[in-house]
Amino acid sequence: MKKTLLSALMSIAAFACTGVSADGGKALVGGTLINGLGSTPIQNSVILVKDGQIERVGTVDSLQIPEGYEVISTEAMSVMPGLWDMHVHLMINGHSDYNYWDVAYADKLASEIMPASAVQLLLAGVTTARDLGAPLEESLKVRDRINAGEIPGPRMFMSGPFIQHKAYPGTEAFRWGVDGERDARAKIRALAEAGVDVIKLIDQDEMTFEEAFAVVDEAHKHGLKVVAHSHRPAEIRRGLEIGVDNFEHTGLAAAPEYPPDIMQMLKERTATGRVRGGPLYWTPTVEGLWNYEETRDLPEMLDSNCWYRGLEDSTIADIKNSISEPSELLYFQLTPKRKPTLKRKVTQLREAGVVLLVGTDSGIPMKFHCQSTWNELDVWVRIMDIPAMETIQSATYWPSKFMGVENDWGTIVAGRHADIIAVKGDVLKYINLLQNVDFVMKGGVVYKHDGQPVEENLQVH
Repeated sequence: MKKTLLSALMSIAAFACTGVSADGGKALVGGTLINGLGSTPIQNSVILVKDGQIERVGTVDSLQIPEGYEVISTEAMSVMPGLWDMHVHLMINGHSDYNYWDVAYADKLASEIMPASAVQLLLAGVTTARDLGAPLEESLKVRDRINAGEIPGPRMFMSGPFIQHKAYPGTEAFRWGVDGERDARAKIRALAEAGVDVIKLIDQDEMTFEEAFAVVDEAHKHGLKVVAHSHRPAEIRRGLEIGVDNFEHTGLAAAPEYPPDIMQMLKERTATGRVRGGPLYWTPTVEGLWNYEETRDLPEMLDSNCWYRGLEDSTIADIKNSISEPSELLYFQLTPKRKPTLKRKVTQLREAGVVLLVGTDSGIPMKFHCQSTWNELDVWVRIMDIPAMETIQSATYWPSKFMGVENDWGTIVAGRHADIIAVKGDVLKYINLLQNVDFVMKGGVVYKHDGQPVEENLQVH
């Protein structure tokens, strides 16, 4: 430990004795900084935070800590931007029976279910998330309550309802069907005027071309990007034809790879980059599929109580009962046949030049919000052979770039919002250290410190 660093850390006691308030600013001192830009990590870093913003970034040798700043030691830790999860479902919490859940918990989404999902994500180090498919009113209410500081959670980007050819029976509250081009435009205008952040499109291959094109065209007219399913080859082809910005998933079937014509279309699209408005993005959501068999055969992770937070005892018991026999869940019966295809498809996507984004489908059966994101990063690095630095950028910088807020957060740079997490050890060598995030700051507020929730900052107002 260098002398300047030692002096900085010793000042903590002096500040405590003089009663200096955290409102005077914070200094995160000593850790290895991974700033989200892909550059060489900064050793013995210093990050100054004030008024919710990153004020300055440097090292213990180059940046003096101003008088009155609260010093928080990050010594022997990896420090990085708060994680993004680009595919979550706040309206579900791991229950296995959607038909039952959608009815039984419809009236509790805004009051219990979605706030519980949000705080679980935050404490797992996810400071920003994108919710793709939920009732409109509840989605916007929860997002706005988080932004107002009334409930704890990540910064949320909300799509509101799925847009599709025809809503599945019983799901009309959060799935909107499209009947003709005029109806498609009207529904997108309604979502835009309500204040959604992105459009979620599925089953676009079952629409007419005119309907599907109208969805994307109207969304773009309102400055909204379109995220679309890629479960079937026809969905991908149609999505590329109409100008979808971001595809989700790797397919529902057991085909070993993407067809040659789709790969050619993808390469042609990625070759146009800036001309077409930027890179083509893809969120593969692989961890739930890859880890299913291990969870089924050794379900210890289901016993974690991290997913209890914010849920009523009766809700917890209901979820537990629904997943008590993992091998019997119909949701995953094809998964063992899909698993061998995942690595090849992810490799194809990287070879095609798409920009991958970390997203998990968090909330699906047995996939809890407190566990899914770190598992996704782990599978990318350990199984998919994606370098740790690239993976971290796909969970920090690139999501912020896609959502158009890269100048506000997603990296640890002066002037950005102070969304910062830290873990003990070398996360570039051991990415699964993220399963135990020790420190979580969002907007300059510390929500987790020394591995424990800071309860006074997690209160509902």
